[in-house]
Amino acid sequence: MRRVFLWLPPLLYMAAIFQVSSQPNPMPVVTRVVWDKALHVVEYTVLGLLMCRALRGEGLAARRATLISILLTSAYGATHETHQLFVPNRHAGADDWLADTSGATAGALLFNTVSRRRRPLQRSPPDQSGRPRARAARVAHPSAPVDR
Repeated sequence: MRRVFLWLPPLLYMAAIFQVSSQPNPMPVVTRVVWDKALHVVEYTVLGLLMCRALRGEGLAARRATLISILLTSAYGATHETHQLFVPNRHAGADDWLADTSGATAGALLFNTVSRRRRPLQRSPPDQSGRPRARAARVAHPSAPVDR
């Protein structure tokens, strides 16, 4: 059940991206006002955040989860752009893919920044010299669920 909670949001979001990108002109009012690349960045920021959340929930370290999240989200962006080659009135381009990858990076970094701030540093008690025995370590927030 825990894995469903972790992976269902990014999978549903990816399905929503696919569904919207299958339409020839899904949001004409929005695309007339907002720059196309900004839409890509925002869209993939959310996906990068959700992907990083799932990977961190699987127990990956922050750096590894960030890198894998960026790679997976960027790869999905590449498939998204390829898919758009076959949709009437849509175009695909490397510039869109770069905007997708930029958003993926922003989302993964945002997730780690926010989650780092939510977990307080816990220091070990000092030894006889007054220095901490070990480096500070991040611990789970007291309200975080515990796996047994």
